[in-house]
Amino acid sequence: MIGPRQILRLAYINVVLVRHGLDEIVLRTHLLRPIRFILYLLPWNWIRGTQPPRAVRLRRTLEDLGPIFIKFGQILSTRRDLLPEDIADEFASLQDRVPPFPGEVATGIVRDALGRPVDEIFREFIREPLASASIAQVHAARLEDGREVVVKVVRPGIEKVIRRDVSLLRFVADLAHRYWPDARRLHPREVVTEYEKTILDELDLQREAASASQLRRNFEGSDLLYVPEVHWEHTRRGVMVMERVSGIPINDVDALRDAGVDLRMLAERGVEIFFTQLMRHNFFHADMHPGNIFVDRAHPDRPSYIAVDFGIMGSLSEQDQRYLAENFLAFFNRDYRRVAELHVESKWVPADTRIDDFEAAIRSVCEPNFDRPLKEISFGRVLVRLFQAARRFNMEVQPQLVLLQKTLLNIEGLGRQLYPDLDLWETAKPFLDRWMREQLGARALLREIGRQAPKWGETLPALPGLAYETLKLARSGEIEVGIRSEGIEQLRAEIRRSNQRSVLAMIGAALLIGASVVLGLGGERLAVLWGAPVWTWILGGAGVCLVFAAWSNGGEGR
Repeated sequence: MIGPRQILRLAYINVVLVRHGLDEIVLRTHLLRPIRFILYLLPWNWIRGTQPPRAVRLRRTLEDLGPIFIKFGQILSTRRDLLPEDIADEFASLQDRVPPFPGEVATGIVRDALGRPVDEIFREFIREPLASASIAQVHAARLEDGREVVVKVVRPGIEKVIRRDVSLLRFVADLAHRYWPDARRLHPREVVTEYEKTILDELDLQREAASASQLRRNFEGSDLLYVPEVHWEHTRRGVMVMERVSGIPINDVDALRDAGVDLRMLAERGVEIFFTQLMRHNFFHADMHPGNIFVDRAHPDRPSYIAVDFGIMGSLSEQDQRYLAENFLAFFNRDYRRVAELHVESKWVPADTRIDDFEAAIRSVCEPNFDRPLKEISFGRVLVRLFQAARRFNMEVQPQLVLLQKTLLNIEGLGRQLYPDLDLWETAKPFLDRWMREQLGARALLREIGRQAPKWGETLPALPGLAYETLKLARSGEIEVGIRSEGIEQLRAEIRRSNQRSVLAMIGAALLIGASVVLGLGGERLAVLWGAPVWTWILGGAGVCLVFAAWSNGGEGR
């Protein structure tokens, strides 16, 4: 049930929309649509002067509403195929130019976290922030030994704001779960829970620093991706200090061209980085909007990426990773039947789904997008069409894959800006083929043996003793093997019912035969029957009782 806080927050959202001249959005809601004519009667619409462009008003609204709304705008900013150009351009400024908080507040947070004044920790600390985002802002600084660093500081009071907005999202998810027919498939509650965990993890900069260190280690010795070094001695939950790096922003295509960067190579290497993170390392940067990605200009013919902001990282279970890789490979091979089978095997669709029907639905969506460059494909629209097709088959949203889907949409948006003629299939397929060979070949077997060797080394010496004790107990009759499962219980019940039917049939046949004999006897013979010895009736009655006892026990499958 909605509480006072949610009501106040909903009211505040509408006030902010009206304040920025977006009354029409408020009056387009289903509840208020019948009274939209009020828009023309509102007094401020008579005296309101010239308004900023709609894109500016939308961007300012998201900034005023807080981090969750800003994150939403950041995601949209990478999808120029889904937005009007003016809104996409304006939303791009949400990536690193959110209104900052005062530098004096930042120095106070650093002092409290590290236990010393800023001037004792750094030779130089710039109060004016380099960049300001929805969760934290970044300041340039110099350590005592002269190394240049950046200091990331979490916004004061931001956790309370996030929890308030997440509670509103949870309320909306509860309503959807209760009244929306598709809620069972789309799992709105689970999606909100996953999002809450992700965004609250962003507030812990020690966690982010650990993620940065892991990603740096994964790409150590590679020229694909550079990750700045973390200075752990100056890192706490609310403050993180990292090596300062410089590069060309990934969305500044003109500057990349001026630097002579091979844009095709850059786009292809971006695809390789993504699949390396996902398939080889199973640890991927899940917040790849343009504000977090730069390009090293040192080697324009083989350009390297530079990543910052590691607050949102993703990983998959081994099972999901395997199913996903096989799905990608089957998709690139146009093996739609295998795609359909994998969805059933992974339980992403119900087990009773008709494979041939599901295969036809997937083919109708995917086939038109092959042999076309990236500029002519919109994965956003393909995903929408796939979801529409999958709706017929009760396909369920997998909350653990939401971060990955968000990352895929971000990467597609970046690729569309860098090199629209990129053939994504041609670029990705060799990598997936190589990954599958590594997973299924001799190298995979040796790697698994190496991984299991410590466990085997621990258990193998104990096996002879365990085998001896087991055989000793078996010989003495002290081991009783019991197998119970749902399938066996069902089989026993069926055997019991079958025995009951057999017994009833025997009784019925005996009664019919007895009735025929009795009816066939004449009067004298009938008198002889009634005069039979008493022990005959006792034995007959006992036999009937035994038959009914056997029937009631149903044989018990014994």
